[in-house]
Amino acid sequence: MQMSGEREIAAERNAVWQALLDPEVLKACVPGCQEMTGNASDGFEAVVVQKVGPVKATFKGQVTVSNMNEPDSLTLSGEGKGGAAGFAKGGADVRLEDAGAGTRLSYDVEARVGGKLAQLGSRIIDGFSKKMADEFFARFQERVEGGGEAAEDSSGESKQKKGWLGRFRKAES
Repeated sequence: MQMSGEREIAAERNAVWQALLDPEVLKACVPGCQEMTGNASDGFEAVVVQKVGPVKATFKGQVTVSNMNEPDSLTLSGEGKGGAAGFAKGGADVRLEDAGAGTRLSYDVEARVGGKLAQLGSRIIDGFSKKMADEFFARFQERVEGGGEAAEDSSGESKQKKGWLGRFRKAES
């Protein structure tokens, strides 16, 4: 299954690049991610719990970052084993370019499954894969743009959101 898409992110390209390599950001963005450890140079290890149709599984796998051309493009590749449910493999070629005051993030995603998951049929798998990719990049955009916006707490008082970009900007100061 293959798909492409793009998002306009209201952040500088370097900030978007750094977020793509941050395990905490990735953990928050991968739907069902329970654990994410490692770094971009050595790779990441992840535990993801997902339900696809009637099949629920815990996938343990690895994500590697390759073809890094800072801050323009990179490839994220992953493989997870879900025991009796089967396996999932995939990758995303991600490209970044300046777009007005922000960054245009473009991606091409490819995903494959095997085992019980493959028996569900391509329509279910394709729909699930598209949903996962859309959700990942929507969460990523929200997480990167989250810094600097005001939010109200339960008492109605305005307080600063602590998004990734806000922490990144504070660390640069």
